[in-house]
Amino acid sequence: MVTFLPTRPGRLADVPSFDRAIGGAESNVACALAAAGHSVRWVSRVGADGFGDHLVETIGGYGVDVTSVGRDPLRPTGVYFRTAGDRATDAHEVAYYRAGSAASAMSTATVDPAAVRAGRVLHLSGITAALSDDCLALLWELTEPRPGRPLVSFDVNHRPGLWPDADGTQGSRGPRVLLDLARRADLVFVGADEARAAWGLRGAAAVRDALPEPELVVVKQGKGGAVAFDKNTNADAEAEAEADMDTDTDTDMYEDTGAGMGRMEDADGTATVGPGPHVVPALHVDVVAAVGAGDAFAAGFLSATLRGLPVRTRLRHGHLMAAAALTVPGDVGTPPSRDHADRLAALDDDAWGRLRLGPGWTTQTARTTQTASRAEEEVRTP
Repeated sequence: MVTFLPTRPGRLADVPSFDRAIGGAESNVACALAAAGHSVRWVSRVGADGFGDHLVETIGGYGVDVTSVGRDPLRPTGVYFRTAGDRATDAHEVAYYRAGSAASAMSTATVDPAAVRAGRVLHLSGITAALSDDCLALLWELTEPRPGRPLVSFDVNHRPGLWPDADGTQGSRGPRVLLDLARRADLVFVGADEARAAWGLRGAAAVRDALPEPELVVVKQGKGGAVAFDKNTNADAEAEAEADMDTDTDTDMYEDTGAGMGRMEDADGTATVGPGPHVVPALHVDVVAAVGAGDAFAAGFLSATLRGLPVRTRLRHGHLMAAAALTVPGDVGTPPSRDHADRLAALDDDAWGRLRLGPGWTTQTARTTQTASRAEEEVRTP
């Protein structure tokens, strides 16, 4: 979609003007991955209008292959307006205008399956499934287990407003569909807050229990960091107790102790260490706008996945890419160079915890490197 961002804070009714940008979960991920140096194709449909031209040209400008984007002469390109608040909370307003849009008409008949399945990774979003019955049928087809299927990455992206019942109220259809689609994927991204809202699941281990099929399940906990469960995770009672903690109030108790290890502190301060999920705390970030961070996190994690890096390192790259998005006004930030990101991802745990990133950090390699070096020196200095 084309996104219109307010030029100043306030209600939609009060904002006098907007700046035009691009938006959309899959295209955000595609742009971030291409900017990070990967070969990426975006498959979608837009209208044969000026907004469609803008999307194709802008996304292509990031280095994304847009040759498989269809142009629909009968349906418009979707647009939406939002306020400056976080669209993932109640402190925001969003006005979508995409009913009957070109993207909502995607189907197994209008999308080339060969173009979609040609890559090593196929990234999908639960938002697409909500656009129309044809879009949902397309996602069912793309997540069908079959020989030679690329690694299917699925970001749940639960948006309650996109799943109304016939009477306009929020029902249970959306959560059921999203759970079924997630169980057909190989890699799943889901926020702890949306897992609770959609499925009533409390804690990362409960999410993993509900999604036993995927090879990897990544539960994002905002400022509390992220937890990844893979097939090799030994989710024993202690690890489950850790991950079942209230992620809204106790996420600061998670500490990164290395790949395959989880550490928790009980309410009395007792520490328990044992086999468990991969846990990596979030970075300290001077936030400009809390939008696009989830898509950027997925892009960072997928980038590291394509490079064959360990799960713990993938989580760190996810946090770094999210920090790139959080420190710019729009949905897509400039990622750090690969060498820069690798250096930061390789910091020891204490230095990682001391790192603080602000606007412009991805283009100020020397300054950020000096900050990281000082953090390491502070840790090593008695």
